[in-house]
Amino acid sequence: MPNENPTGVVIPSVEGRASTSALGRAVVADALRAVDPVGARGAQASTNWRHDYLVHFRRLIEAGLPSRDAALSIARDGLGSLHTRMRYRAGPNGDEAPLTAAFGTEGPPLTTVTVAGQGEAERELTVPYRGRRLRGAELDRQLEDWVAAGTIERSCADAVRTVAANPDWLALPDRRVVVLGAGAEMGPLRALLRWGADVVAVDLPRPAIWQRLAALAERYAGRLHVPAAGDVRGADLLHDLGRVAGWIEGQPGRLVLGNYVYADGALNVRVAMAVDALTVHLRDRRPDLALAFLATPTDVFAVPDDAVDEATRRYAAATGIGRLRRPLRLVSAGRLLTRNYPPGLYPGINDSLVPQQGPNYALAKRLQRWRAAEARAAGTPVSLTVAPATRTRSVVKNRLLAAAFAGAHRFGIEIFEPATSNSLMAALLVHDLNVSRPALEHPWQDEAFAAAHGGLWRQPYSARSALGIAVLMGIGSARS
Repeated sequence: MPNENPTGVVIPSVEGRASTSALGRAVVADALRAVDPVGARGAQASTNWRHDYLVHFRRLIEAGLPSRDAALSIARDGLGSLHTRMRYRAGPNGDEAPLTAAFGTEGPPLTTVTVAGQGEAERELTVPYRGRRLRGAELDRQLEDWVAAGTIERSCADAVRTVAANPDWLALPDRRVVVLGAGAEMGPLRALLRWGADVVAVDLPRPAIWQRLAALAERYAGRLHVPAAGDVRGADLLHDLGRVAGWIEGQPGRLVLGNYVYADGALNVRVAMAVDALTVHLRDRRPDLALAFLATPTDVFAVPDDAVDEATRRYAAATGIGRLRRPLRLVSAGRLLTRNYPPGLYPGINDSLVPQQGPNYALAKRLQRWRAAEARAAGTPVSLTVAPATRTRSVVKNRLLAAAFAGAHRFGIEIFEPATSNSLMAALLVHDLNVSRPALEHPWQDEAFAAAHGGLWRQPYSARSALGIAVLMGIGSARS
């Protein structure tokens, strides 16, 4: 790690050194131990976590499939392990303390700066897409095209249509949406401000972030509420969690705590844990709290029967690059263009973990899914939606991922632009806050509801078996 003595929420030290691999192995083993002791021992014994995590993160899903109780046991035990193991260090020379020490407030309370928009609230759902702004019948046709192409699930299209038919929902009256990671490209902040909502924005105290967000707020119709310490806007979740918690707790109205934070490498795990600690803290103090998350499609999910059947049909059809499937499989010893699912085995397991994103990213995102499952089971309103792969700056700065994205269309995968993704995801958030989700038997079904996976669930080939070919096909486009 660049900083030998990081402060705030930190990875625990093992033999004097912070190790995300040791943390990942231990947490996955703890999550599996009660329902899959063999899998737990396998995770704990891994000697190459950077490579082996792919197997063990899939096993976390497989071990939870037999029952709702098994899935919730994995979620609760994984969360418990993280909260027990992660630490807090107040200063570079301080000792590591339990994570709850992060809520020791230092300094005066944060104040609120409100930026009131000057624009007119949009009273119709519109979605920017390929140079157009889709609305009404045109939006309805595009939703149907995405369903037909296997890009989104039917329940996703139905949810967006429901919001379009109820435009008075868009401003989320009587609610305040807390956007953690307010500057994130995938966050709902811009859409909510366009619709006239109250947005509570938390991001780092960097002037460039707040100048940009204040300009957005002034341009649109919503109200932006920002934490401030004197003349400095913003707050650091890693180091100032106590004051941030106190500030959010005091916000009026029904609160929605939206998690849109992201960072690179080990810092992603640290920030994700800071947000989860904040979530636990606020749930104890704000019984009205709802939670919101975006799940990445490059993870492991159980998927519905019809997704398996559609992928099986497409595999049999062998169109496009599929016509070369046999020679490619021969020269690659069976590694290229493997089936997405065994035919007739339900539910299917879609394994779209991407090694280039690494185990820290996987752990940070799985933590959010665990929290969503645990909170939903406890009766907390939760909006967790699988978002499509999107050309955000944080993703395409990786050359291999940028090339894979450029070649993904050859496999029926649509990579979305940020403006399209965040508008769709904001609409799904509005839906979940206004319509009770159907009562489903298993947490995997909750995760599959309204998923906008971009086609990964319904394509014929497993994601990793097609990744290398997509990179080769897209490398020229990515360079340009």
